[in-house]
Amino acid sequence: MKLAVLSHTEHFINAQGEIVGWGPTVTELNYLLNVFEEIYHVAVLSDDEAPKSALPYISNKIHFVPLKKVGGPTLSSKINIISQIPDVIKKVHSTLELVDYFQFRAPTGMGVYLIPYLTLFSRKKGWFKYAGNWEQKKAPVAFAFQRWLLKNQHRKVTINGQWDDQPSQCISFENPCLTTQYREEGTFVIKDKSLERKLNFCFVGALNEGKGVDVILTALEKIDSNRIGTFYFIGGGEQRPQYEAQGTTLNVTTKFEGFLPKEQINEVYKQCHFIVLPSKNEGFPKVIGEAMNYGCIPIVSDVSCIGQYIVDKKNGYLIAPLNAATLLSIFESCMDIEAPLFQEMMVANYQMSEKFTYDYYNKQLSAKIVTLE
Repeated sequence: MKLAVLSHTEHFINAQGEIVGWGPTVTELNYLLNVFEEIYHVAVLSDDEAPKSALPYISNKIHFVPLKKVGGPTLSSKINIISQIPDVIKKVHSTLELVDYFQFRAPTGMGVYLIPYLTLFSRKKGWFKYAGNWEQKKAPVAFAFQRWLLKNQHRKVTINGQWDDQPSQCISFENPCLTTQYREEGTFVIKDKSLERKLNFCFVGALNEGKGVDVILTALEKIDSNRIGTFYFIGGGEQRPQYEAQGTTLNVTTKFEGFLPKEQINEVYKQCHFIVLPSKNEGFPKVIGEAMNYGCIPIVSDVSCIGQYIVDKKNGYLIAPLNAATLLSIFESCMDIEAPLFQEMMVANYQMSEKFTYDYYNKQLSAKIVTLE
């Protein structure tokens, strides 16, 4: 079987002349070769410099079909989006003729017109992957429209979490992020990780207000403890210089590492006791599953389906209400956590993270999507 993946994942040409793309998506497609014999990825090609987190495909059985990067805040840039629609549809149409299935990754800007196109004008087998917050109350208009479309068509839709009112074609799926190698590494890490040394924390994601970096730094301003070792911030964004400067004024040591390759992020997880993600809105971040595999206890906002996996004070901490005062209180609880509870949390989370392996994802895909079409 052959698969077409339709997404807005940015790709780049690195210094070696290779096509590379956002690491998590590229890795997911690499593992989909265990289900499909050949994959075509219709996605965006950017002329920006490739970030360290970008990866190449591991096989020549994955073919990249480039789309022109469009968009921006100006009127002319928005008009340019509209002008590119015929070219996007043409490339999608020609690619669909080569495959047996498609996967469309939503929500994304081009979903506004590609979901209707696929629903009304294509009889190709396929499914939609909605990676955002399925229950977001005040979603952007474009995202809400795509969610409405997906609720009112017949193809399967994989979503984050389980919801009382989800349509029958919407299937709850975990986002894959863990290899067999990472699982094996995790077993050794959680055996050796202890509270005997200072406690390390990490944040992994875009450095902006929406992801809660402001909340973390405000809470850290109030910390008066020598129990915290280092707080690592992994990721980038326009506000990084501002946050980095703020970090130098704290009593806590902060390290802003920028974008890192996956293996280096894993090394940070191995050194940390907690991962902190006070996001205002999420689907289910892959980094939660990754960090749990390496013994990091989640301190996370109670949005979307996150609370379906993280139970407050059982296997992590929910920041509710979402503010710096709540987070400060949780930090203070972490300073006093006892070894048996910490170990119990680590083991429970390691066991749960099996659901975030690529092998588990492929088995679910084969059982619930591909064979049901």
